[in-house]
Amino acid sequence: MRFIWTCAAIGLLAAAVGGEGAGEGAMPEKRNEERSQVAVEHVRLTVDRPFDAVAAAFERGLGRHDPGPTATLAQGADPATVRAAIEKMAGPSGFMLFGKNDHGTLLGLVGPRRKAVQYVVGNPLFAVEMTRHAVGAALYAPLRVLIHEPEAGVTCIEYDLPSSLFGQFQDDAVSKVAASLDAKLAALIDDSVK
Repeated sequence: MRFIWTCAAIGLLAAAVGGEGAGEGAMPEKRNEERSQVAVEHVRLTVDRPFDAVAAAFERGLGRHDPGPTATLAQGADPATVRAAIEKMAGPSGFMLFGKNDHGTLLGLVGPRRKAVQYVVGNPLFAVEMTRHAVGAALYAPLRVLIHEPEAGVTCIEYDLPSSLFGQFQDDAVSKVAASLDAKLAALIDDSVK
């Protein structure tokens, strides 16, 4: 007969016999893991516009995120002052750029480079209006948008619809903000492809 030992079984055995690492009468730590499936609506928009023009227009709609003001909250800064500083960071779309990853250049490691940039966009003020009700929403804020060139003169923009990402939390307050993010992101993208 063959036994397959798991970490949990070894931990239980160690606790039962008082083995190394198990204190006198120690019980294994309680652990609860839950899993669920989430249906996500993916948006893929393809337009006959040059990549550089679309990417530049997309970036013009974004402000720039500066983590400095938020960091001052830990030192006791006035929340109203920090909120005002964050509001000033937003671009015309209401979003700001948190990061920009040139995935197309990275593809040069395995073949020809391409035009493909992942943008990390959001607004901390939008995020806290969701995370105050469901802190797990922080997994998806800020959002990700991929802009790439599938062929010369054609640009594709892809993202997961915010309301589908945040809908899993089944909270009306979160869903209301997420619906507004759908509209804001769609408007930013529409402006970028004109």
